[in-house]
Formats: sequence, structure tokens, C-alpha cells
Amino acid sequence: MLVLRSGLTKALASRTLAPQVCSSFATGPRQYDGTFYEFRTYYLKPSNMNAFMENLKKNIHLRTSYSELVGFWSVEFGGRTNKVFHIWKYDNFAHRAEVRKALANCKEWQEQSIIPNLARIDKQETEITYLIPWSKLEKPPKEVYELAVFQMKPGGPALWGDAFERAINAHVNLGYTKVVGVFHTEYGELNRVHVLWWNESADSRAAGRHKSHEDPRVVAAVRESVNYLVSQQNMLLIPASFSPLK
Repeated sequence: MLVLRSGLTKALASRTLAPQVCSSFATGPRQYDGTFYEFRTYYLKPSNMNAFMENLKKNIHLRTSYSELVGFWSVEFGGRTNKVFHIWKYDNFAHRAEVRKALANCKEWQEQSIIPNLARIDKQETEITYLIPWSKLEKPPKEVYELAVFQMKPGGPALWGDAFERAINAHVNLGYTKVVGVFHTEYGELNRVHVLWWNESADSRAAGRHKSHEDPRVVAAVRESVNYLVSQQNMLLIPASFSPLK
């Protein structure tokens, strides 16, 4: 009996001394949900932009029969022109591998879209992202989108997540804009956050931003968040006719 108590005492002591993980420092539900979003950016040759988009308009159904297209946009301004940006949803990495294999063996997709469009692309970039735990994907009613890309200091959402959320919500609470989704990069440039916004129009966005700069709640929240900010880029996106998010 004494041996058992001694062993129990050691076990309890071991548990007490072991480092405790505080849930508030976790990045959240994404660790238990395999769903992720692939961001793909294509830089096109100027003379080939229209042909590229027309080809996809005719053939995108071949691609979307294998996995879900969240949205497809061209960049209007805020970066290099003749650029398209699209988001694909996957259940997990095995799902993506299955889809890529199936697409490689899809003769119709390869011959009708991949082969003619490859010659029209200058460069491709891809990132794997997760929705940040407090964000869910929304479907707005209008067509004007803005993608804001924040490069944050190393440390991930455990370091800057709370302050970043307060800054985002401060803008949303003014009512001039809505968040479509907030994504954290897992593969790509780390500590990067993509915020996909929806605005009524580019002009209403400008008016709302002007208003936000004079709101003490927004100013306070942004000042806190920028302590963790390295750089930021904003792009105005125009949805393609075949984009699920319009």
C-alpha cells in the first residue's frame, strides 16, 4: 500500500511539474479541422489576359467537378496588373493530392485548358492557408472585393491574434465594410494574414476608411495591432463571371 501511495505521489508530482498548456495561446480549431484553402496567384502576359479568362469561362466546369472553387478574381489595382487570384477549398492534404492526380489524368481538362493557358502565364504562386479560428467564410451580396495582406511579426496568432481581431472588428463595427474571411498562411510566407473584405463600392470604401481614421475606437485598436505589423498590401479585386463569390 505504501508503494502504491509512493508511486501515486511521484505521478502527481510529475503532473504538477509538467508545463501546462494554456488554451488561450493555441491557434484554435484549425488544429482539429483539416479543411484548408489554397491561394493561387497567376501573373499573365498582358496580351493574353482576355484569352486566358475566356478559356477558363468555357472550361472551368471541368475543374470544379473535382474540388470547390471559392472565388476567382482579377486584380484591378494595388499591385501588378494582369494578375488573377483564386481560392480553392480542400478537406485535407490527402483530398488535394487525390484531386491533383485526377486532374493530371483528365484529358479533357489538360487539352482544353491547361496546355493552351500555360503559355499565357508568366509566373505562379501558391499558398496554403487556414481560416483563423474566429473567422468564418461569408458570401457578400455585391461585387467589390479587397484583399489586404498583412505580414506580421514572427510568433503567429498566439502572439498577435487577439490584437489583430480587435482591429478587424473595429472596422466592421462601423458598418461600412464586411469581412468575407481571414486566412493565416501555413505554407508560403509565414506570419502572413490575408483578409478578404467586401465593400459596397470603391467609393463607399474610401468614405468608410476616412470615417474610420477619425473614430477613436478604430484608432486605438489599430495602434495596438500595428505593434506586430511588418508590412501591408491592399488590392482591389474584380470577380470573374464564373466566380462563386461575386
